[in-house]
Amino acid sequence: MTTSRRGLLQAATATAALGGLPFRSARAQAANTLKIALLCDFSGTYRDVTGPTELACIRQAAAEFGNRGFNVEVIFADNQNRPDVGANVTRQWIDREGVDVVVDGGASSVALAVNDIVREKNKVFLNTSSATSDLTGSKCSPNTVHWTYDTWMLAKSTGGATVRSGGDSWYFITADYAFGHALERDTSTFVKAAGGSILGGARTPFPGTSDFSSFLVQAMAAKPKVIGLANAGSDTVNCIKQAAEFGLSRRGIKLASLLMFLPDVHALGLATAQGLICTETFYWDLNDRTRAFSARVRPNIGNNALCMNHAGGYAAVLHYLKVAAEMGVAAAKANGAETVARMKATPCDDDCFGPGSIRADGRKLHPAYLFEVKKPEESRGAFDYYKLLQTTESEQAFRPLAEGGCAFVRS
Repeated sequence: MTTSRRGLLQAATATAALGGLPFRSARAQAANTLKIALLCDFSGTYRDVTGPTELACIRQAAAEFGNRGFNVEVIFADNQNRPDVGANVTRQWIDREGVDVVVDGGASSVALAVNDIVREKNKVFLNTSSATSDLTGSKCSPNTVHWTYDTWMLAKSTGGATVRSGGDSWYFITADYAFGHALERDTSTFVKAAGGSILGGARTPFPGTSDFSSFLVQAMAAKPKVIGLANAGSDTVNCIKQAAEFGLSRRGIKLASLLMFLPDVHALGLATAQGLICTETFYWDLNDRTRAFSARVRPNIGNNALCMNHAGGYAAVLHYLKVAAEMGVAAAKANGAETVARMKATPCDDDCFGPGSIRADGRKLHPAYLFEVKKPEESRGAFDYYKLLQTTESEQAFRPLAEGGCAFVRS
């Protein structure tokens, strides 16, 4: 789906159904409508791991929660992976269009900007793909829930497993913005704590890097056992492809893709991706419930691979709608912080993540799964790409509450 931001915003804000209604009727309908806005990448680096597929999953949640006495409207916009664009769209949504909930945020730099605006406006922010663990740490907000995953969890799971397998000297290739910095920081902490060393790193421009050859040459010159990729989306795909061309494995250097999704594996192909390890909190073939969800949403997503970001959009919106229904639409619209507090007090349960809970700092808790990418001959069909190596249970998967430094939790 290639389209301009203007086109996306026009599509997102179209309200033809209200066009012929008298003003009072339209206002009454708006008062009984929860307006949910998806803000993420629809045209760039992270399009495949968020974008149209996450939009379909959010619409699935809204459809499954229909006929409850109120309306749910879902709109969307492309953040272009730019904090200024994301901030401007969010302010317009809330101030002019009556948006109650912003979902996803996208790139961590965008999400941090959105986080502040939503708190200022007392709305709800359901972060489903932005990774920085600062959202439940130094930048925590009583209006934000951090679903799906974060950099601390990825560092512990993928980074920790790599160190345990002998990868104790690292060089990082890092996307030069908040997400990459946080992922490198958190992974470095785990590597050093395990007795490993950091030999250096290279920062790659974001967005816009397609040729990683010079960064890979710098990394090889440092002679690490592991090159840690603190990037995501098409950056990860391009980096892994080019690393294969350089023959890193023949040189005895491991690649640690610290954030890799099923759509990335699909883009790489099993011949290139086989043997890589990654961490996700959702996999379509994990159990009967994940398979049931995948079967429901599959007709609306075409040949796209489902990943934890898509599942996060579905699950976060479903939980929000359940709580809003219990509170009443007027109360949910009036006070975002109170709505989030009720979300924290209400146990979570959905087909993507199973039973879970939301902690006081806004961290959604659920298991994390370490996967290895299958060899081509091991795959039984479409999207059968992962084999499970280990499960980290909810309470151990994420940073302990006392170590996050969330100010409102301390107080």
